[in-house]
Amino acid sequence: MASPPALKPLVAVGQVTSTPDKELNFAACAGLVREAARRGACLVFLPEGFDYIGADPAQTLSLAEGLDGDLMGRYAELARDCGLWLSLGGFHERGQDWPTTRRIYNCHVLLDPAGRLAAAYRKTHLCDVELEGRVTMKESSFTNPGAEIVAPVSTPAGKLGLCVCYDLRFPEISLALRRAGAEILTYPSAFTVPTGSAHWEVLLRARAIESQCYVVAAAQTGKNHERRTSYGHALVVDPWGAVVAQCREGPGLCYAEIDLDYLHRIRREIPVHSHRRPDLYGTVAAAGPAP
Repeated sequence: MASPPALKPLVAVGQVTSTPDKELNFAACAGLVREAARRGACLVFLPEGFDYIGADPAQTLSLAEGLDGDLMGRYAELARDCGLWLSLGGFHERGQDWPTTRRIYNCHVLLDPAGRLAAAYRKTHLCDVELEGRVTMKESSFTNPGAEIVAPVSTPAGKLGLCVCYDLRFPEISLALRRAGAEILTYPSAFTVPTGSAHWEVLLRARAIESQCYVVAAAQTGKNHERRTSYGHALVVDPWGAVVAQCREGPGLCYAEIDLDYLHRIRREIPVHSHRRPDLYGTVAAAGPAP
């Protein structure tokens, strides 16, 4: 008698409304993590700014902690208690250079089920944008850019490549992670309403299609403080580019099974990775006279 098919790993993707109140934020996030654990998720994704979203740069800097601080210790304990992996995207990190720079890092932290730090990726592309009359952001005014892309990490759901929010606009990082073996790309985010309504889903689907990876995007939603509202729409895209899970309005979770057999079938059927021409993708030479 044939044995039943193996269960596919289940991941949970969080959508929250962080404020400057770190205690309320932790309570909300911990509640979602425990709910996901009861559902059998092996990996929970929380968005950029899961720890807090400050009302201004001064408050943002004042609330930041190191990776060895109290808040990350509480998340490590939560991972141990629930026995699952935590993708904590966009932690406001006071790095070792804080005493001299007084600037922070936007750090995507991955914890294993023992609460150990499995990886820490510091956001390399900082969000400096100005949409006249709508959105002004200058992340580089108080944040240091990260210096490297972190190798994908093996998890029960697959090999996980770490990014943060604005990195979504740069296909170079998704393709670099694919070359390094990634099967899941994650973009924990806090998109604004104007940019999210125009670009969020199409960018996530594009990253999934070009890399032939699952793409997981936890998100901030709703009114974070008097001067900021986030777009929400946390979702999961499969390697074919289909949206397979998406959060409704407001805080909550969506769930998706990760089917690596399906992923590898797509890669066999359309082997774009082996068709790439890196020998051609350098600087394009200036056009000469027509022959």
